[in-house]
Amino acid sequence: MTIFTNARLIDPEAQSDEIGWLRLDGDVIAERGTGTPPEGTQIDCGGKCLAPGIVDLGVKVSEPGERHKESFASAGRAAAAGGVTTMITRPDTQSAIDTPEVLEFVQRRAATDAAVKVKHMSALTKGRDGREMVEIGFLLDAGAVAFTDCDHVVSDTKVLQRALTYAKSCGALVIGHPQDPGLSKGAAATSGKFAALRGLPSVSPMAERMGLDRDLALIEMTGVSYHFDQITTARALPALERAKQNGFDVTAGVSIHHLTLNELDLGNYRTFFKVKPPLRSEDDRLAMVDAVASGLIDVISSMHTPQDEESKRLPFEEAASGAVALETLLPAALRLYHAGQLSLPQLFRAMALNPAKRLGLDSGRLAEGAPADLVLFDPDAPLILDRFTLRSKSKNTPFDGARMQGKVLGTWVDGQQVFES
Repeated sequence: MTIFTNARLIDPEAQSDEIGWLRLDGDVIAERGTGTPPEGTQIDCGGKCLAPGIVDLGVKVSEPGERHKESFASAGRAAAAGGVTTMITRPDTQSAIDTPEVLEFVQRRAATDAAVKVKHMSALTKGRDGREMVEIGFLLDAGAVAFTDCDHVVSDTKVLQRALTYAKSCGALVIGHPQDPGLSKGAAATSGKFAALRGLPSVSPMAERMGLDRDLALIEMTGVSYHFDQITTARALPALERAKQNGFDVTAGVSIHHLTLNELDLGNYRTFFKVKPPLRSEDDRLAMVDAVASGLIDVISSMHTPQDEESKRLPFEEAASGAVALETLLPAALRLYHAGQLSLPQLFRAMALNPAKRLGLDSGRLAEGAPADLVLFDPDAPLILDRFTLRSKSKNTPFDGARMQGKVLGTWVDGQQVFES
């Protein structure tokens, strides 16, 4: 029996932040309180924050096909060091996760190698080619938690409509990337004065709105459960709000990079800041922060996308998109807390509770009977990030050299400590 004492308990369900104690019974939370703690093995938290472990929806682990970029072992170490207790992995691997056999392979690798819990998404169409849907029923039975073609947007509306109809009949969650594929093809930046001055191929923010509108029409047609992986522009928010008000089973996420960085951070063609969708204007960034605060945007995720040095050290237009963020998700999110824009319970609602609820998981809570997946962190500890200290195999972070606040002191999965600072 382990008891965390003198802890600042961050409860995303009750939206509370108070000093108290938390008792574990094996792999679950047994009880909590604010008075004198019961007898047992005690861990003194020293007034630091104790919160549910982060459930990171949309992590790329490069197995199978590109283990040199990221393996389940390295991703698991990075996740544990970042306070992530459950990774929800994407199927955009070198050989797409689109059959029960490939899904079972990555499940075995994750169970053997990763220090944290791992759930897997499947592709929505075979090879993520947008032509033929996968065997959704069989993949659900094999353990897939959602279906997505990631940034390969299904451009054939008939194919997508059939896939969504079938997903609805199976009770499956579909995750979409709201972009018009024609407009966004080849884009490296968001259109505007900055992209024009830098001579970068760009895409209008309207491409996101157009992709969103098409998908919402299909959601209305089929009644499917749907999650938009990344909403990044203010123009997309009114349509999302209307869909929720109309009772559609729709949720939306945003990446930590679009919440904390903007297009000006591209600076002098810095490819570590090249992500997909491209970084947006400061007005868009602030609109996303407000949408997370109001609950319109449900989920904050890392969109962890490892890329090796060779694919990043290229001219900006040719460089691969994506950034690693398993370890930087929490300190980057704490920028919003220190700026007074989001409270800690609001942050953990979006990083732990909401993604767990969307996927039907019990985690993300400090409630009695919930899994003992926890992160202990000091929100005020200063650090200067050095990318070479990251536990990911790839080091492509836009926060290299950045001054940040927030340090993970310990991470527990099912009551077992998997990381200690």
